[in-house]
Amino acid sequence: MNFKPALGACPVENHCFFSVWAPKADSVAVHLVSPKDIFFPLTKGKRGYHFGKIAGVEHGSRYYFLLDKKTERPDPASRSQPEGVHGPSEVVNTLLRLWSDQNWPGPKKRDLILYELHVGTYTANGTLEALIPCLDKLIDLGITAIELMPVGQFPGSRNWGYDVIYPYAVQNTYGGPESLQRLVDVCHGKGLAVILDAVYNHFGPEGSYLGDFGYYFTDRYHTPWGPAMNFDGPGSDEVKRFYVENALMWINEFHIDGLRLDAIHAIEDRSAVPFLEELAEVIHRQAERLGRRIYVFAESDLNDDRVIRPRTLSGFDLDAQWSDDFHHSLQTLVTGEQKGYYRDFGTMEHIAHSFRTGYTYTGQYSPFRQRRHGRTPVLPDASKFIVFAQNHDQVGNQGRGKRTGATVPFKALKLIAGVVILAPFLPLLFMGEEYGETAPFHFFTDYSDPVLAKAVSKGRENEISLSREENGVPDPQDAATFFMSHLNHHLAKSEKHSILFKFYRNLILLRKELPAINESNLQDQEIITFGKERLLFLRRWYGSSEVCTVFNFSEESVSAGLPLPPAKWLCRLDSANRRWLGDGNTNPAILDSNGEVSLCLSPWSCILYEKVNEDGI
Repeated sequence: MNFKPALGACPVENHCFFSVWAPKADSVAVHLVSPKDIFFPLTKGKRGYHFGKIAGVEHGSRYYFLLDKKTERPDPASRSQPEGVHGPSEVVNTLLRLWSDQNWPGPKKRDLILYELHVGTYTANGTLEALIPCLDKLIDLGITAIELMPVGQFPGSRNWGYDVIYPYAVQNTYGGPESLQRLVDVCHGKGLAVILDAVYNHFGPEGSYLGDFGYYFTDRYHTPWGPAMNFDGPGSDEVKRFYVENALMWINEFHIDGLRLDAIHAIEDRSAVPFLEELAEVIHRQAERLGRRIYVFAESDLNDDRVIRPRTLSGFDLDAQWSDDFHHSLQTLVTGEQKGYYRDFGTMEHIAHSFRTGYTYTGQYSPFRQRRHGRTPVLPDASKFIVFAQNHDQVGNQGRGKRTGATVPFKALKLIAGVVILAPFLPLLFMGEEYGETAPFHFFTDYSDPVLAKAVSKGRENEISLSREENGVPDPQDAATFFMSHLNHHLAKSEKHSILFKFYRNLILLRKELPAINESNLQDQEIITFGKERLLFLRRWYGSSEVCTVFNFSEESVSAGLPLPPAKWLCRLDSANRRWLGDGNTNPAILDSNGEVSLCLSPWSCILYEKVNEDGI
């Protein structure tokens, strides 16, 4: 597929190239509105493209595309929308940036400790550059990659970002493209990778003018958020190009280290070479050219390992996917939640199966779906799964946006941290989780269309199933809903919260130090559940490194005999230790096992032992 000239406005020296796919228009002109007001007709080419080179158009100029001499629209591939989704597009020369990360290779996949954050609510300023002073704290925690919720231009000044309208433009209220470039450059200088959440499955409901240009949408499929993207019908080659070129822009012009693809189960594509496969191939090929590690992650609820299988095994070859099953299994055990899709979970075997395969459902009957769901992954690669106890969806899509930090006991927070970080999968934390943030994370919007705003507020209330104790859902359009969702960073300085932060940091250090955790795969483990006692026993190994971890999901202290191979075992972590504000019911520092040991675990606790080799640890 030919990607020349690039889509959008590309300034070079004293002129600018323009290119747009607009098969629905017989003629397209550039209407330059700043710094001068003038029209430039474009040449109509093959397959509905219109293009041209215009002298004197420089960085900072603003323009519209004029369709058939009557309809003015912003550029679908706009690099900047300083006046919002309805205003003119801005010519931006992203190549002006002088980067300092020329030798940045990116972290190895096994070394990824991901941290998901929302730019608008992470700091009081809510900008990309305001994140920079916060980076050292994340590095101290042990984070190796920040994952930004979508930064593409959305309607208004506040939004989760999934209502993206201009996927090539960095949100103006976040600081625009130069701010993202600066953040990435600083992150790389500090050893942090930057993953970007990309929305390729739908467009937001306000300000989307793509339908005036070309056949971006199809009525053959539907999504929960509106029209489905056209990935396999007439004109779909150009739709795929639009998104592939967008991905390459983030990599080449912003030095992004990877993309997290939102809800790929909403991407319908029956092509022989599906869009997702093509996208992954293009990105991996570009990574080889640049000599950098660049990843493609996916959110998918299909439990279909085709997403993460290599192309040689008829897969899409994405690098990893989020494991919702792992979260649901953990959430139900800790909270007892059984509403909605949580009804499919709640037993020790559910979480044990997710440890064995990455999924909980691998073909079993799902009561929630009322059908069989999922399949067993072909490869036992634990690094193909990203696990978490919280994320924007699992917190924000509750009626009150409650975090676990505000809903479960402190000792259960430590247990949750242990389950996620000591798992063999790639761990992801949601902003504030590391110190037990209690502020809610609500769903919020800032639509200017009053009819749409009212419909969204009403729809949100109908969507969320509330308990009788709750009196209503905060109005997404109310600015107070947005401000309530800001982090309270000062909490991290109080005793309990600071101890939790140190506990997370200690867990991450152990993960990085112990190959049996960080390097092991799904076949390199033994898993035993004690259903009545609500214990999960895990033993994992990699080379000469071997560890065993025991998790107690009971509200009571539990004693159990555990099958530990004959050897000496050193306790590396006990969440019940008084150091971690536990009850002090600690187990022996060294176990001398003859094939079985007896341990007593405090309520909601976890313990980790490392095998002592003959020549020491």
